[in-house]
Amino acid sequence: MASSAATDHRRLSNSRPVLSVIVPVYNEEAVIPELYRRMVQVLEEIGEPWELICVNDGSRDRSLQLLLDLHHRDPRIRVVSFSRNFGHQIAITAGLDYARGDAVVIIDADLQDPPELIQTMVDRWREGYHVVYAVRVDRQGESWFKLWTARLFYRLLRRITDVDIPLDTGDFRLMDRQVVLSLRCLRETNRFMRGLASWVGFRQIGVEYQREPRFAGKTKYPLGRMLRLTMDAITSFSYLPLRLGTYFGFFLAFLSLVGIVATVILRLSGNNAFYGQASTLVAVLFLGGIQLIFLGVLGEYLGRIYDEVKRRPLYIVDQAHGFADVPDPPPPPVNLQEPHRVVD
Repeated sequence: MASSAATDHRRLSNSRPVLSVIVPVYNEEAVIPELYRRMVQVLEEIGEPWELICVNDGSRDRSLQLLLDLHHRDPRIRVVSFSRNFGHQIAITAGLDYARGDAVVIIDADLQDPPELIQTMVDRWREGYHVVYAVRVDRQGESWFKLWTARLFYRLLRRITDVDIPLDTGDFRLMDRQVVLSLRCLRETNRFMRGLASWVGFRQIGVEYQREPRFAGKTKYPLGRMLRLTMDAITSFSYLPLRLGTYFGFFLAFLSLVGIVATVILRLSGNNAFYGQASTLVAVLFLGGIQLIFLGVLGEYLGRIYDEVKRRPLYIVDQAHGFADVPDPPPPPVNLQEPHRVVD
């Protein structure tokens, strides 16, 4: 019976999947068994050929070994393993490069996003929508600070960008293959995938859900990483920080002109209110602070330009399991003749 089940799995794995599910994995050994159980249950109920692409993002625990064990038991579990940690957004990008399904789902490994919602996403996709994104109406198990900053971030980003990025959404979404092929053409280094998914357009709809507490382990997005992701999002989709420098320049120039006129009038009237160095020192420190802030803003944009002109590959794959039968493997990254090593 076990041999027959393995043969059936291998036969299904060789057929082109209708549904591809991408799971970035970084130090998630405590979650992987439950993730596999729930994911297989959901995908089997949908009733279409599927593949589960787990992208090991340089894990330092037993995550890779657990994924390989699952792959050997069930060839529909495909594993891409990076040479080091390249980051969550890059792991999603690699999954999109390798996915073969007509519909592709992105979901985190921590089970905060319920796999059971995939059925609803597939239903909306079958209705003709190209992107079905999950909207968090409630986030359990998270601090008030995390909830408040996340709410502020999404609303600020929506106001300062020209891209209609849905509020309170993460990377958990389903995308039609046409959308995936469009995203493959976007190879920018500092990536904000949920923004890129909105930028490409197509018919999009949201489905609401309650985000559950993490199943096990610790968050992979502490405050430092969240701030970096925020900077990537703002600099990728908005010029407002640069324009603020111009706005402040005109405002301070106008304020200086008013101050000059006021000072001349007060001096001619005999008022000594502006004598001394204190007011001069305060004005110099204020202007110097403003200049340094906007030099830093310019530096952020300049650094991202520097990343782009270097044209390094987005990621380097150490090994890939389950792709020997793939008729159209992903194209090689820039400047790499052998992008990955296929092991089967």
